[in-house]
Amino acid sequence: MKLIMAIVSSDDSRDVLERLTKHGFRATVISTTGGFLREGNTTLFVGTDDQKVAKAIEVLRQACRRRTQWVSPLPTLEGPGLEMSEPIEVSVGGAVIFVMNVEQFIQA
Repeated sequence: MKLIMAIVSSDDSRDVLERLTKHGFRATVISTTGGFLREGNTTLFVGTDDQKVAKAIEVLRQACRRRTQWVSPLPTLEGPGLEMSEPIEVSVGGAVIFVMNVEQFIQA
């Protein structure tokens, strides 16, 4: 048995959950916040049999496409006073996926 922990954009989370459910996966969801952009993420925990891991990852990849977004960085403290930097283009979306072995599964 495996535990898949996937961190996805909150913008993608509803679609991800619908697709996972459609393919017979169940997930526990936790709202989280990312570090760099300080935007909302959703962390999903999916327990599944070893032979179904590839399908779960495929579903995650289909639902979590990378895209670009323009963001205004935080003000810098360099120079005289606070200076606002120009907006920058960053890559958002996608998923960070961890697959871990589960030694024991208990449903009480």
